[in-house]
Amino acid sequence: MSDTSLSIGPVRFIRMAAVGLAVTVGLILAVGASQGHGPAAVLASFLHLKGRLHAPHLGLLAIAPIPIQVHVAAVSTALGVGIALLLGLKGDTVHRTLGWVWVVAMATAAISSLFIHRSNPGGYSFLHLFAGWTLIALPMGVFAARKHNVRLHGRTMTGLFVGGLLIAGAFAFLPGRLMWQMVFG
Repeated sequence: MSDTSLSIGPVRFIRMAAVGLAVTVGLILAVGASQGHGPAAVLASFLHLKGRLHAPHLGLLAIAPIPIQVHVAAVSTALGVGIALLLGLKGDTVHRTLGWVWVVAMATAAISSLFIHRSNPGGYSFLHLFAGWTLIALPMGVFAARKHNVRLHGRTMTGLFVGGLLIAGAFAFLPGRLMWQMVFG
């Protein structure tokens, strides 16, 4: 993986984030519909803020169970490192080093999520499918890099970033969830 010219670039990054946002909005509306709420009710739950944003209430995270704290730390690391990887040069030593940090953070996030059952007490929810897929796709992306299959590696890791971080992460900000309470509550 020595091709340093394959940077994703800001335009593609913005397009990727927009597609992730559109898919996320669709999934949130679908989840709302499955719970008997129409699009207007789901939108109303987001509009109750009325511009009163505040600093995150980190005390809620401090009293959360350890798996949630580990999960939030891993996701935060993976998000920051992932953005740097997507926008930076590819194939150099910095990319490889940050890539391993990202892989470990993503694996930690996926494994720790398996111990979080707030969406479905006592069992797994559909969100755990993201964790399962992450644990399958991460080694595939690493293997593709080791075999110098740059295109497959890039598509796999970008897909994990969008699906495993942006889309799955957006569900953490649904009304009533911990991240919603921390940021918007």
